[in-house]
Amino acid sequence: MATAELAQDRPRLLARGGRHHLPASRILRLLPSLLLSLVVAAPVVAVFGFVLMPSDGLWAHLVDTVLFEYVWNSLWLVVGVGLGTGILGAGTAWLVTMYRFPGRKIFAWALFLPLAMPAYVLAYAYTDFLQVTGPVQTALRGLTGWSVRDYWFPEIRSLGGAVFVLTTALYPYVYALARSAFVEQSQCALEVSRTLGCTGWGAFRRVGLPLARPAVAAGIAFVLMETLADFGAVSFFGVRTFTTGIYRAWYGLGSPVAAAQLSSVLLLFVFAVLAGERLLRGRARFAARTAHIYRKRLPRLRGPRAWLATLACALPLAFGFLLPAAGLLAMAVTSDATPSAPRLAQLVGNTVLLGLLAALLLTVTAVVALYTARRDRGPLAAALVRFATLGYAVPGAVIGVGILIVVGTLDNLLAGLFEYRGLLIGGTLIALLYGYLVRFFAVAYSPLEAGFAKIGENLEDAARTLGYRPLEVFRRIDFPLLRPALVSALLLTFVDVMKELPATLILRPFNFDTLAVEAYRLATTERLDGAALPSLLIAAAGLLPVIMLCRMTERRRGPTLS
Repeated sequence: MATAELAQDRPRLLARGGRHHLPASRILRLLPSLLLSLVVAAPVVAVFGFVLMPSDGLWAHLVDTVLFEYVWNSLWLVVGVGLGTGILGAGTAWLVTMYRFPGRKIFAWALFLPLAMPAYVLAYAYTDFLQVTGPVQTALRGLTGWSVRDYWFPEIRSLGGAVFVLTTALYPYVYALARSAFVEQSQCALEVSRTLGCTGWGAFRRVGLPLARPAVAAGIAFVLMETLADFGAVSFFGVRTFTTGIYRAWYGLGSPVAAAQLSSVLLLFVFAVLAGERLLRGRARFAARTAHIYRKRLPRLRGPRAWLATLACALPLAFGFLLPAAGLLAMAVTSDATPSAPRLAQLVGNTVLLGLLAALLLTVTAVVALYTARRDRGPLAAALVRFATLGYAVPGAVIGVGILIVVGTLDNLLAGLFEYRGLLIGGTLIALLYGYLVRFFAVAYSPLEAGFAKIGENLEDAARTLGYRPLEVFRRIDFPLLRPALVSALLLTFVDVMKELPATLILRPFNFDTLAVEAYRLATTERLDGAALPSLLIAAAGLLPVIMLCRMTERRRGPTLS
């Protein structure tokens, strides 16, 4: 063990004048974690390294023309989506956890379903549904006899439309964390609040929500990071944000320096969100919990209150999943612009290939990093692995720009060493997989960390005392016990890679398209009906981890509250 090694080396270290040198064996154990942290940090460091470089006046032009609009739109998106997801997520979680009403058992799992719909897919569906030639306005004109100029109708392709779409797509993240927090709260505290005169709303506002504040704050922070990282929905709606500006600066203006400078400003927004989450959470770290034996049968809502609770849970589900899915299905059935069967087969093959390669790379990397940190049993290794998970907080567009800088520098060095022309890494699947590694390492890390936590270290120690080497210990003990966590990590990373858009757009090889890229390309060229089938395939793939999440949550909830 690392502690025993350091204790044995202590006299020798003191004899060297008090200089603390890590044992060579521990340096080898720390090497995978250290390399992983360097790999994740390289794109972000590269972005900040371009901040002070000259951009031939383009940065000054962006400051004078569009930078304020980027900041303003991003702020409004953050405020609107944060409030919307907080209200929907925490409100619906409280209702399905604390009350019985018509449809509650269905809503308890169905409210997760919008997780299967990426925001850009919702944007395509609602644009077709609400545009002038769409079914809603067509039916309105048919019923009233009005012409297009006789009435006002809200424009979905706007900042307000982006807030609506992102809110309906992302509220399940807050719902999942808030519901878990409400399930684990002390029933005694809630019952005492009732005896002191608190109504149901008062118990939620004065007891339930404050106890769940850490979970709700974490969910909202995650939503805000996803909002800042979104490219597909805001780009399709024509809302100028930092992600659309980064893409335009790189490909439209041909300025990597300006793209990196915009990326650095966006990173400051992300860091501000993380700092705000810490402040909002304060010193709270957990919600109080009592044994389920103290929980009584849930109170039943009756009359108008019961149907209002049903409506409050039905609307987010309808707007976030049912209506968009029905609209996409109708478009796919009647469309003449759907990609041909060979083209669709190629897209599915590319998407599945990327998903499988990325899932294997991420899962193996997470297993190696966690296992080496577990063997080291020191805080340094654990801190290095956790640092690598911060890549999930970095928007895909920023990662794409950073990786292009890193890979371009590496290609130039290799070209100088081997005297050749061309790219070895840039424009290949290697660069794209590197982007996925930085962006989604945390997705593979989380279930595997939980899986390792359930394996007692005494089992590994006992195997070592019997003479087994580390690889044999992993093969005979850890791997069989980790199988559920490995399946979860593989599945979740596969689906996240399938849905990812901005980094894929920036880093993909030439003429290598995925379902997400094809749906975006068709939608931005006003062929929404053609984008319907690729979008439906992406959503269908997202249903599998959602079902797993529902089952895990229901299992954790237990039968006593039903």
